[in-house]
Amino acid sequence: MPVATHDQVVRVVDTPTSRVHHPSDAVGAIVAAVGVVVTFFLAVYAHATTAGVAQDVQGFSNLLARLLLVPVAVLEGLVTIFIPIAVLTELALRRLGRQILEGVVAAGLALGLALLAEELIRIWGSDALVTGFSVWVSGDLTVVMPAYAAALVGILTVAGPRTRRRTVKWSWNLLWVAIGVLLVTAKVSLPAEIVTLLLGRIAGLAVRYASGVRSERAYGADLVDGVRRAGFDPTYLVRVRDLTDPASALREQVTSVERGEVTGEVDVADLRTGQHPVVVPDAPPGRPAEAIAATWDAASVALTRAGDNRVYALFTPDGQRHDVVVLDGDRQVVGWLSRFWHSVRLRGLETRTAISLRAAAERAALLTYAAHAAGVRGPRLLGMSEAEDSMVLVQEHAARTVSLRDADATLLGDDVLDEAWRQLRLAHNAGLTHRALTVDVVLVATGPDDAVERAGTVGPGDVPTDAPRVLLTGWEHGEVASSTLARRLDLAQLLAVLAIRVGIERAVESAARALDEDELESVGPVLQSIALPSTTREAVRADKELLKGLRAALVDRMPEATEFEPENITRFSVRTILTLTLTVVAVVAIVTTVNADEITSALADANPVWAVLTFVLGGFSWLGAAITLMAFSPARLPFLRTLWTQVAGSFVAIAAPAGIGPAALNMRLLTKRGVSTSLGLATVALVQLSQFAVTIGILVVLSLATGDGGLVSAPSTTVMVAIGALAMVVAGTLLVPAVRRWVLARVRPTLEQVWPRLSAVLGQPLRLLSGLAGSFVLTMSYVLAFYTALLAFGQHLDLVDVAVVYLVGNAAGAAVPTPGGIGAIEAALILGLTTAGVSAPIATSVTVLFRVATYWLRIPIGWVFMRWLQRQGDL
Repeated sequence: MPVATHDQVVRVVDTPTSRVHHPSDAVGAIVAAVGVVVTFFLAVYAHATTAGVAQDVQGFSNLLARLLLVPVAVLEGLVTIFIPIAVLTELALRRLGRQILEGVVAAGLALGLALLAEELIRIWGSDALVTGFSVWVSGDLTVVMPAYAAALVGILTVAGPRTRRRTVKWSWNLLWVAIGVLLVTAKVSLPAEIVTLLLGRIAGLAVRYASGVRSERAYGADLVDGVRRAGFDPTYLVRVRDLTDPASALREQVTSVERGEVTGEVDVADLRTGQHPVVVPDAPPGRPAEAIAATWDAASVALTRAGDNRVYALFTPDGQRHDVVVLDGDRQVVGWLSRFWHSVRLRGLETRTAISLRAAAERAALLTYAAHAAGVRGPRLLGMSEAEDSMVLVQEHAARTVSLRDADATLLGDDVLDEAWRQLRLAHNAGLTHRALTVDVVLVATGPDDAVERAGTVGPGDVPTDAPRVLLTGWEHGEVASSTLARRLDLAQLLAVLAIRVGIERAVESAARALDEDELESVGPVLQSIALPSTTREAVRADKELLKGLRAALVDRMPEATEFEPENITRFSVRTILTLTLTVVAVVAIVTTVNADEITSALADANPVWAVLTFVLGGFSWLGAAITLMAFSPARLPFLRTLWTQVAGSFVAIAAPAGIGPAALNMRLLTKRGVSTSLGLATVALVQLSQFAVTIGILVVLSLATGDGGLVSAPSTTVMVAIGALAMVVAGTLLVPAVRRWVLARVRPTLEQVWPRLSAVLGQPLRLLSGLAGSFVLTMSYVLAFYTALLAFGQHLDLVDVAVVYLVGNAAGAAVPTPGGIGAIEAALILGLTTAGVSAPIATSVTVLFRVATYWLRIPIGWVFMRWLQRQGDL
């Protein structure tokens, strides 16, 4: 190894990133948003606890009031004025004008969020939520959120860490004191205080992430110092970029580090072709120009693609070429989240992931050393060091090699495929797994090259002298002492990678030569998209038949196996996440929108017989929906399973706009019964079309069959107003060409999809009548339930008026993209009833009773049936 003299000029060819969008800021904002939701929940359901804490603290308020020399209002004013002035003054003295602007924007955003939250809680919050955020002001219980505190938190978040700004440190301390005083003097409630601080944090982190923060990565002289501390004396450090990526088509700076100046610019394309007039003049001795031109070889480019790290070509005075991999601290959050999610999602994988930058670098070093000790070919790690917010890893350069992605077909003979399997088996025999095998981490030598052997890229194991050189790189995602499942996933990844490059047949043949029958059989069930790295998944999505073809080819090699049933390798599925999300949304919606006192009052005043009948009649909608789906389904559906699916749809409706959730469950039921996706979509669309047609038919029939003068009398004023308004809205919108084209673009694909299925149903009159009858039962069950809700409060309206009010309200709920039409349906029903002559208080009570009986009470019932159907495998 050359002795570091540090006396020569070092040329660094790179373009430093001055600002970075730190992923930890985005993660922090998301966590703060979750904290706001949790605080809302606790403010309602743990009100006794939060109120008790507040009362315990506020018990000292009288004593504190006597001890305080400065009134609370004066303290608030001092904090509000002093903190912004102090922090912004320090930023100005440091000439950080952009950060001053960011602080002002963050303060304004935080102030707006706090004021908006206060207003929304006051208007839309349930009684329990309003109470949790209120304090006594002049004898009245009032929602109070100290918006100025949110603005101050926003400024301090943007200003930087307290360890680097003295005013930020003291401002945080002063702010905490002021917030504590507000709490103990009963000026603000505990939930309001927490939400206010979190909103300020969200605003500050959002502005920081959008604008970016000053980069603390190691560049220039800092990078050179890091390389020297790793034991190497550089003459050139040249950034390696993937020139096939349009983002890499830029001009690089050439910096003379010893003099700390930028000597010029050079186009990266010129460097690759050897035309680099800035670099060649005054080049340090021992480093010819053609070596710089060779920087962007296939192996270096593959190294940049394999990981989200910076890669540099390192040249030393004695002519040695190495690769420098730089891990940046701001990128570790994304890498940690990705690895953590993958480990948690898949069974049998290590769940401990490196969080800190140093831990990530040490893990990469451990796996690289372990792979080399196991005899696996690959570049050795030669040294590592820390520089600024980066870790520097120096490793051997795999000269004259090419990745599988870039390898010519003539290089990929059967002996190369066999050697790739052999290298992986060596790692597995030592208990190592790679976990990220892609087309960029498998390198193939382009021909005999003694330089590869001289660089030490062959491990200490026994290697056949005539074996082709295949190298495995990118071990930073691997694990030691791995499980059997982890090794099977490695085998599946390598099989998929080889199939992408040489085809299914040759890939399976190579696997059959390398693996025994049990190992080969174990690969089929784990050949799933979730088990593959992101790069391989993208290639698989481009060729949707690849995995299916691989499984079929494996079955052909094992006659005793008829089919590979995919193994459950995930701890939880997308379905589980959806169910959990729906549950959370349902709880939040209920907590923040339901007024328990209003519901209790409405139910107490209602006639209990009619109230129960409202729930029973609403339940017939499940029966009608099941009959319609069974009638139009191309496959035979069991009645009870279909009925239970409609019941489960009542739960899904809480997190999806009206009608969409149940339709999705119907689609899932059909596909589980072997119906193709296109045919299932057509069936679900036909069901919805029949419900629309039956609804229009019911309105026409009721309009003609009711009224004061008999069958042909004019409809009531309510019906005429509703129909006239609807006709005017539809006609007015369709007169606009852009709207007309949008409507046709949305309607035409549905009609084209439904028509073949409708034609088939028209040829079976009994099924058509059965489907229409089911839609009739579905619609009329809601209309009659709404009618009985009116009767529960002693109100009487014509059935056609009730039908119009309900159907228009339901249409409004379907048009407004809120879960279950919450808010829109209630408003439309109350407006319709008041228009029909019902007083506003009674209209509100009727609407509350109807929605409780036909929506809210059905949610827990739907959840029970959905969980049961999931366990049975029907959803």
